[in-house]
Amino acid sequence: MGLVDQSYQRRREEIYAPMRQEGIFTWDSMYNQEYALASIYPISESFRAEIAGATEKLGKIFTRTIRVIQQGPDELLNELGIPEAARLAVRLTANPDIPTVVGRFDFARTPRGLKMLEFNSDTPTGVVEAFYVNGNVCRFYGWQDPNDGMNEHIFAAFQDIIGRYKKMGFSADAVYFSSLDWHEEDAGTTRYLMRESGLHARYIPLSSLAVKGDRLYFRDREQGSYQPVDVLYRLHALEILAEETDDDGYPTGAHLLDLVANKKLALINPPDAFIAQTKALQALIWNLHETNAFFTLEEHEWIDTYMLPTYLENPFLGKTAYVRKPIFGREGGAVTLYDASGETMARDQQSLYWDQPMVYQQLAELETVETDTLRGRFHGRLLWGSFLIGGKASAIMARIDRKITGNLSYFLPVGIGDRKGELR
Repeated sequence: MGLVDQSYQRRREEIYAPMRQEGIFTWDSMYNQEYALASIYPISESFRAEIAGATEKLGKIFTRTIRVIQQGPDELLNELGIPEAARLAVRLTANPDIPTVVGRFDFARTPRGLKMLEFNSDTPTGVVEAFYVNGNVCRFYGWQDPNDGMNEHIFAAFQDIIGRYKKMGFSADAVYFSSLDWHEEDAGTTRYLMRESGLHARYIPLSSLAVKGDRLYFRDREQGSYQPVDVLYRLHALEILAEETDDDGYPTGAHLLDLVANKKLALINPPDAFIAQTKALQALIWNLHETNAFFTLEEHEWIDTYMLPTYLENPFLGKTAYVRKPIFGREGGAVTLYDASGETMARDQQSLYWDQPMVYQQLAELETVETDTLRGRFHGRLLWGSFLIGGKASAIMARIDRKITGNLSYFLPVGIGDRKGELR
């Protein structure tokens, strides 16, 4: 870390102050430190096409696998880590052709090409950064935004899923978007999706939801009434929801998921998307690939090209470097990197997710990058995120951190240009 360039500070304020004032992106700093950078990372048109292709192909792999798992026994769902309270709901299919409505694959760009690390199919964040902030930063610097016009994907995906729910017999009159209202990023992300969805909807905090009988309700404190909820977009992890209880110990989460299974409540993302969230599914896909089972020749080629060897037991010790990660971990939580001898190379220092079942994945080294920050030059590792929206490859984003990409990583805007190696 060196002394910060004063011109960087000025540029950063010019870029992010208007967004704060608009109220759409207000978390350019988080946890009392810089989050969104005022730099541009250049990419080529060919890389943009490559990551889009990888995203759509992997989307098809996950979709096909999910559909078979839905028909399998509860024992299989248990092995994948699906909570018992969610096992009826995840068998419901709103759209058989996609794995989720709003999802994000995370990739490492390696000497062997793009390698997918995980799929955030249940509650992905980074939406505002990719679909809104990135374009603003590109316009500031006069670069081409690789995500230009992709907000339309959000609109189309939400309109489509609502139409499908209606055809399945769900009511869709009362639509609500919900998250933890005190969490600035979650609330901002949820409000942005609501805005872009084109739906007639209202934002409400998770704390205002109440399950009564065969309905979910919004507890309107201002009106002193309970309003029925037909459709709920929730930025709230399903594995957490499934285990939630009220103050008296009543299993409210299980009750809510029972409403979903009985078509009394439509969820977005749909509950079957949760099957793709567990990293144990990557281990299953890799096992099927290794045994030359289930997938077509073309699909096996996609898996071999874009996925990493992933297992429920550790086969890497003494052979090659690897990662141990929790099946439902997020933001680098409980991730540990090991060398081939089993010595720890890096370990997450946060307290969450360590009690979960783990998977073991071949280590894919993230590419290195150096950029300006408010604290000076930062030398870090670059992780790529690529959204799959309604089955279509959509906006991309980049984050940089140390060896493990955690919740204190930087968001690094990207632009299409030919100034290779240059960070503005």
